[in-house]
Formats: sequence, structure tokens, C-alpha cells
Amino acid sequence: MIAEVEEKAMTLSKAERGHLASRLIASLGSPVDDDEDVIELALLRDREMDEHPETIMSEEEFWASIEEYRRK
Repeated sequence: MIAEVEEKAMTLSKAERGHLASRLIASLGSPVDDDEDVIELALLRDREMDEHPETIMSEEEFWASIEEYRRK
């Protein structure tokens, strides 16, 4: 069934596919359920950066890694 839906979706225009993709992603909801989850995740990431500063990326490094990934 998913293959059939995907096949039909691929016949849509680029704008229609973008709209459909946006609606589908929005239907998934947030990966965090409430503010407490957001705060807990932020504190976890903060601890991880304190414990492993070598893993921190600058904004420039982040975007460069995205561009590199896209080229593959």
C-alpha cells in the first residue's frame, strides 16, 4: 500500500509534493511532548558538550558538513 501511495505522490507537481510532505511531517507531532522534555534534552546536550568538547561544531562546520553530505 505504501508503494502505491508513493507512486501516486510522485505524479504530483513539486509544489503539491512539498505541501503533502509538510502535512505528513506535521502529522508526526513533536519528538518531545512538553517543556520538561525539552529542558531535559537541552541539559543532556549541555552535559555531553561539557564532557566531550571535541564533539562541538561551529555553525560554519555544521553547514559545511551538511553540504558535504548533500554532495554524496
